[in-house]
Amino acid sequence: MRATVREVAALAGVSPKTVSNVVNGGVPVRPETRARVERAVAELGYVPNLSARGLRNGRSGVIALTLPEMRNPYAAELTEWFVELARDHGWVVQLDQTGNDPERERDLVSRARAHLVDGLVLNPVSLSASVLASTEGLPPTVVIGEVEPEHVDQVHVDSRAAAAEATTSLIAMGHRRIAVVGAATETWVTATSDLRERGYVDALEQAGLPDDPALRVPLPDWSTATAARTFDAWLDHNPLPDAVFAFTDSIAFGVLHVLAARGVRVPQDVSVMGFDDIAAAAFAIPALTTVAFDRRTLAGAALRLLARRIDDRSAPPETFVVPHRIVERASVAPR
Repeated sequence: MRATVREVAALAGVSPKTVSNVVNGGVPVRPETRARVERAVAELGYVPNLSARGLRNGRSGVIALTLPEMRNPYAAELTEWFVELARDHGWVVQLDQTGNDPERERDLVSRARAHLVDGLVLNPVSLSASVLASTEGLPPTVVIGEVEPEHVDQVHVDSRAAAAEATTSLIAMGHRRIAVVGAATETWVTATSDLRERGYVDALEQAGLPDDPALRVPLPDWSTATAARTFDAWLDHNPLPDAVFAFTDSIAFGVLHVLAARGVRVPQDVSVMGFDDIAAAAFAIPALTTVAFDRRTLAGAALRLLARRIDDRSAPPETFVVPHRIVERASVAPR
């Protein structure tokens, strides 16, 4: 038989309400009381009845986290923090991916509208974010990533400012021909690629350098394999640049692989900079200079805004910008 909340309360010597406060979170409980309840929960193998809870308060205790793809290291690191921090809100996280398909975004929002989840954290594919064009019927939603509509809660890094700062740092070290790998293609434009490319151009203009279209390396997706294949083909027809600014660390790994295979020294012959500071960046050869930001801060801010939106659907939209910084490592050197 499933242990009940009353049995847990009796064993811990507290009220059923205190057990609920410990299990569900959100209400402060004295540390010694929490410890007694947690011991009783473990001893009895108590599992909260989420279905019954949902019937009482109209909520499922489940939120959805939707990313363009789950296979890259950045997504894995971000997901880990969402799952970990959601527990503090008493939530279970349902994971899904859009595969960079706006139609799948619309399907996911429709599912959320049907109350299958209490709220949605969405990383949109395109800058226009047509799926978020109206708040009418929109479930509690927080967007991670830059989008144009200002009527939704948003948490993001300022990609344009960060890319401008990264490019400016390369220029300050004497690099003039700076290639960007990860630019948009004619058929695939994401909000992130668009804004990082704009930041790159901002820095060139500020330094009085020409914006050479030949230094853009478009990618149909941001995997390491695609980056390596595309950058290798680009080098067959273009001279070696002074530096490469890769729009993600995963892209930078592909660039480093190609340069090593061609016998090009990094950073002596060409500098390489990434974006995201995933865990593997510090262990690349050479260690990767990159734009860093705190994933825990991003996930925590998104969950805070989602909890606020679930409790008050009429609250004014809020935007939280996650601070960024450049982590200097061995892959960049003065020209």
